[in-house]
Amino acid sequence: MVTKEARRAHLLLVLAVVLVTSVTAVTIKKGGLAEPVKPEKYDHYYNYEELTSLLKALVAEYSHIARLFSIGLSFEKRELWTVQVSSRPGSSSPGLPQFKYVGNMHGDETLSRQLLIYLIEELLRGYDNDPRITRLINTTDIYIMPSLNPDGYEKSREGDCRGEAGGRTNARGKDLNRSFPDQFANIQVPMEDVPEVTAMIQWIMTNRFVLSGNLHGGTVVASYPFDDTPSHQTAGAYSRSSDDAVFQYLAKSYAAVHPIMKTGNPKCPDDVGEAFKDGITNGAEWYDVPGGMQDFNYVHANCFEVTIELSCCKYPVASKLQEEWENNRESLLTFMEKIHIGVKGFVTNSVSQIGLPNVTISVTGIDHDILTSDYGEYHRLLVPGTYNISASAVGFIPVTINGVEVIEGPATVLNFTLEPIVTSGTVAQTEAFDDTVITSTVLSTIAAGKPSQKQPIQPEEFRHHHYSDMEIFLRKYTTEYPKIARLYSVGKSVQGRELYVMEISDNPGIHEPGEPEFKYIGNMHGNEVVGRELLLNLIEYLCKNFGTDPEVTELVSKTHIHILPSMNPDGYEVAFEGDQSGVTGRNNSNNYDLNRNFPDQFVQIVEPRQPETIAVMNWVKSIPFVLSANLHGGSLVVNYPYDDSVQGIATYSRCPDDAVFQQLALAYSERNSQMYNGHPCNDLYPGEYFPHGITNGAKWYSVPGGMQDWNYVNTNCFEVTIELGCFKFPLAKDLPRYWEQNRASLLEFIKQVHHGVKGFVLDATDGTGILNATISIAEIDHIITSGKDGDYFRLLVPGIYKITVSARSYISVTKNVTVVDGEAAQANFTLTRQTWQQESGNKKKNLTPVKDAKDPTAEEFHKLIKDLSSDDGLNQLIFKTAVDVSPYRYRQYKELAEFLKALHLNYPHITKLSNLGQSVEIRQLWALEISNKPNESESIEPKIRYVAGIHGNAPVGTELLLSFAEFLCLNYGKNNAITNLINWTKIVIVPLLNPDGRERAQEHQCTSTVGRMNFQGKDLDTDFTGNASQGTADMQVETRAIVEKLIVNQGFTLAVALDGGSVHVTYPYDKPVQTVENEETLKYLASVYANNHPTMHLGRPGCPNGSDVNIPGGVVRGAEWYSHLGSMKDFSMTFGHSPEITVYTSCCLFPSEKQLASLWGENRKALLSMLVEVHKGIQGIVKDRSGKPVPKATLILDNGMKVFTSDEGFFHAFLAPGVYKIDATAEGYQQQRKEVFVTAKEVAILVTIIFDMDNRIFGLPRELVVVVAGATLSTLLLTACIIWCVCSIKSNRHKDGFHRLRQHNEDYEEEMRMTSLGSKKSLLNHEFQDESDSEEDTLYTNKQ
Repeated sequence: MVTKEARRAHLLLVLAVVLVTSVTAVTIKKGGLAEPVKPEKYDHYYNYEELTSLLKALVAEYSHIARLFSIGLSFEKRELWTVQVSSRPGSSSPGLPQFKYVGNMHGDETLSRQLLIYLIEELLRGYDNDPRITRLINTTDIYIMPSLNPDGYEKSREGDCRGEAGGRTNARGKDLNRSFPDQFANIQVPMEDVPEVTAMIQWIMTNRFVLSGNLHGGTVVASYPFDDTPSHQTAGAYSRSSDDAVFQYLAKSYAAVHPIMKTGNPKCPDDVGEAFKDGITNGAEWYDVPGGMQDFNYVHANCFEVTIELSCCKYPVASKLQEEWENNRESLLTFMEKIHIGVKGFVTNSVSQIGLPNVTISVTGIDHDILTSDYGEYHRLLVPGTYNISASAVGFIPVTINGVEVIEGPATVLNFTLEPIVTSGTVAQTEAFDDTVITSTVLSTIAAGKPSQKQPIQPEEFRHHHYSDMEIFLRKYTTEYPKIARLYSVGKSVQGRELYVMEISDNPGIHEPGEPEFKYIGNMHGNEVVGRELLLNLIEYLCKNFGTDPEVTELVSKTHIHILPSMNPDGYEVAFEGDQSGVTGRNNSNNYDLNRNFPDQFVQIVEPRQPETIAVMNWVKSIPFVLSANLHGGSLVVNYPYDDSVQGIATYSRCPDDAVFQQLALAYSERNSQMYNGHPCNDLYPGEYFPHGITNGAKWYSVPGGMQDWNYVNTNCFEVTIELGCFKFPLAKDLPRYWEQNRASLLEFIKQVHHGVKGFVLDATDGTGILNATISIAEIDHIITSGKDGDYFRLLVPGIYKITVSARSYISVTKNVTVVDGEAAQANFTLTRQTWQQESGNKKKNLTPVKDAKDPTAEEFHKLIKDLSSDDGLNQLIFKTAVDVSPYRYRQYKELAEFLKALHLNYPHITKLSNLGQSVEIRQLWALEISNKPNESESIEPKIRYVAGIHGNAPVGTELLLSFAEFLCLNYGKNNAITNLINWTKIVIVPLLNPDGRERAQEHQCTSTVGRMNFQGKDLDTDFTGNASQGTADMQVETRAIVEKLIVNQGFTLAVALDGGSVHVTYPYDKPVQTVENEETLKYLASVYANNHPTMHLGRPGCPNGSDVNIPGGVVRGAEWYSHLGSMKDFSMTFGHSPEITVYTSCCLFPSEKQLASLWGENRKALLSMLVEVHKGIQGIVKDRSGKPVPKATLILDNGMKVFTSDEGFFHAFLAPGVYKIDATAEGYQQQRKEVFVTAKEVAILVTIIFDMDNRIFGLPRELVVVVAGATLSTLLLTACIIWCVCSIKSNRHKDGFHRLRQHNEDYEEEMRMTSLGSKKSLLNHEFQDESDSEEDTLYTNKQ
């Protein structure tokens, strides 16, 4: 049974030989177009331009549920537009199965094109208005491609019902529905002739589509797989797929609600009597179609596709469009809804509870599996019934659930939880392929180590294979053994020949956790051909004996074996048979010895790195190889590292793993008796002797720049060099003898990859693997690192070892492990994360320049920054880099996008590719983040931003940043300095801000302004205007994207912008101002860049347009060079609070591509210097007395610079060397002042600011204010009491007076007389009157 992995591996081969067009996404913000799209009139067809405009307008109007993108280009460079309709456009989300409709595959079958346009409109306008459509969009990820063949459509003619006017095929005359890889036929269509097919294959294989409809024309019927048969009978042969019942169900769902199709009698004029029962048909029974798209979807992907013929007339007149829409609307919606039938669920890891991708979902009795998505999700279409369903994955215990009931309607939910297998020596279960069966008996034999009863099949093809012959041979075996063989290329030779690699494994194409990667490389010297032929023999031997020979089966089942037969195919083509010891063909076609062309640990290799060398280096860094051999000729010996020495002479040059390498070398030589004898070439070198057939490389003779040493020093891979015979290019008749001498050795050497110690490095929290953990052995000065799944393989000789495993942000673990002869010992390490306090505290505290720093990692980084800041520090860094890059051409937008995507795909653990927005012409503005935690936000790490291409006519900066990004990625993990810089920095690279202008600019135009502006004619460097209240509404879309996504509130410490037209650096401000705050720091930053450039610091650019200009130090304030408003660096300073400099990289705006390499050489060191400088200045945390971080605190330096703390209270500010006073303020806290001293060569000074609550009220001490307030309140209360008492007494006396007047008039009169004798005030003043009583009041009272 052929598995999905094998099919995908086979498809990767198809895609490897063509340049796959990248997917270009188009996201149009709502409101991007002024007016809504007018209602459809169903009265005409849309040509390509109208289609493009309409789709853009629709997506602009409904951007909350729609996204427009292109999967590639047609042969005539028309976009293959696709609309995604989803409640979550722009993403592939768990729970939303992917559905697609594809139309107009045959350019003259045009009804589908129009109906899919109408369907898009129907879905978009029905959302939130039609409950059925709303439910469909909320539960489905829908993709609609109106035209797969826009070139053909443009040639077709309205009213042409039979296709006589042309347009069926693409622009190269190829029928797209006969050009896909086929399960029953060898389709011989050059893929470069069908870019539409290439793009579609790429799209299908990189998604997890569940259901699809391919819309055609010419009759009215729904056709289902298979479309052809092995015999290719013209018609009448029913070709049943494993899911025949499901396909019939799906086809009927469309036909049953179509008024014509359901009758089964379309009555087409060309064949009135043609009938289809229930309106459906098996494709091959109708007529044989090899190379069709519907079968490809089913065989090679998860997708079930049905082909739907919509009308008898291929290109009906426009007056029929509304009628046809009404005939098909219900069918189109009903078919889409069938994506929700069957069974669905998630497969998760029992340890981590994380979804498992690429798990095989099998249904008993149905020979067709599907795979889970990246989230562990699956959707398996099934008709109602009861099923036994299994989930299996490499490294996990398979699970089967019996009696799963599937009913009519929504899918049954069925989740799986798989338990991982982490045991030593486990042989993965291997399914049978083709007609070869691995029986339980054979597997038992393998496990027991018993000899096989059957003799292995020996190779038959003993001849010298020239390039074409070798290419056919390799394709033959990957075709005949797709289950275990995958052919791919790692690059090209100087003359353009592919550097083919055959991978042989039971699961080729993917790294299986716990299974080591091994490689053989042959023919590095083109005239040393025995290795080339032996490796072809080995490929044949492994393929033919897998499944029948226990030794081969075990090797292939437990090992990923990669075989590169010829690293120097150009040299081979000029070499000649019979050459015993010559040099013709030894070197590559540039006449360089490839085994002297690798970076060396002792010697600087000055020769330019060759394409073959670069390809192999990139390959080795992309796969976690454990063991390797490089096959040569001219002697008979196994040679191990080191190949050269510090002295550069023939002397034993011992590497840290000398004992391991001797064991590896002996494993090969012991099984080659002639080699083991040690006297290889008596005729040529009578005195030469190698004890036991092995030798230390440098002891034999010194080889600087060799490949084997580079592998050991720069990767996890241990490599030896094997000299296979004294005759470099022997006669073909002698080749069988070489095979017999080396067969056992070749197999035994592969087995060595399973010796030593192996295991997993796991996170204690969730059980997931930890990438790039370091595995170190006490007393062996050579570390290796873990892979992306946390697995590691460390080759060792038998013994007891103290092994320490460390990873950043984790607590190291040490174990004693016993290694025995035979299978590798299993040693798993579970690391516990440091707490937040430990991690942030250690990391930041130990960055301070103190000598008692406890964290050795931080102390090491502090020393690194100091070393790199020395006069020769950066030069040494560059000298020690494992690999350099050399830009040699300009990249247009599409290639730039492909390059960035490729970087992310190849280095996913240190990169994050983001789309900031889009240009006016719908080109994406890409941002690449490089850091060791690209998906996490770490406020404690400084952030630096590199931006280029703000002016499209100055693309040098773009190419420099692309090279810079690749340079950093290539050297991560290989160069200690670069690795640490990436680990401790957030680097964001935006290589092209003005892609529309770039597309119009022309090479060799040194002063032309064509392309300087964006599509709207705006100079983007004058568009960064406005303030916080005005917002970004009036900005250009490119400017707005940068401002919102990259400048405001993003916390960058530094920014560097690259432009052209001179050779100098400018610092803020570009606008004319009287004084510049923080000018000393800004000027210093610009000077650092200029001083690390070989000529910039001289201050005389010597440009033809201003050759007499003198710029002292190569640095000038922006306004003094070109004064203007609205610049990016001014905006960055004012609103992003980040210093930004602009670097002018070359006098010519758009120089020849031949100058790119030298421009890269000039700017590489300066670009790196910014990564060093971003770590300087001051950094720290602001918190209160309780230890709680204080966010949004303001730090004002005495030079006027303002810095704001993050939400976690962290801050970082770049400063020129000097003494600074820092005033820190925050609402509710007392102002704090600190004084710091910043040096030029040290890591940023750590500043901890602790705030006290602000005790001042109205500017006075809190205690004084409280006392005064208390006294005042007491006085007020006392006064109030007195007033109350007085008023009470007064009121009582008044009442008593009236009483006396009434009852005792005489006594009262007597009293009045007594009163009148004295002062009338005395009594009142002492007894009644308060201070508020007036004299009139007193008199009035007396009168009562």
